[in-house]
Amino acid sequence: MSVDLRVIEISDGSNQSRSDRLLAGLQLSVPNLSGATSAAVTTAVAFVADALPTTYAVFIDPGQPGVFASASSKTINGFNVTLTPLSGAAVAAGSFSVLILG
Repeated sequence: MSVDLRVIEISDGSNQSRSDRLLAGLQLSVPNLSGATSAAVTTAVAFVADALPTTYAVFIDPGQPGVFASASSKTINGFNVTLTPLSGAAVAAGSFSVLILG
């Protein structure tokens, strides 16, 4: 049986955007295109206009093995996710998931 928790405690020294709340955003199964061998694939991830804080962290599950995922060009509307294949492989068409905390 699960336990229902209703408190989030932010540790001292944290520097989230807002002092009274922690914003969380989640997008599951964002589709990505395939890429050529050793070529990175970039996908735009959009949220509702002005939904994100000015600074936030992005955690990415690339959805496939042998792929490094990174976020760039972060704005209050979204960001880009780049999937980079490791060791001369190629990015397969598929999907990835993102979690935002800010």
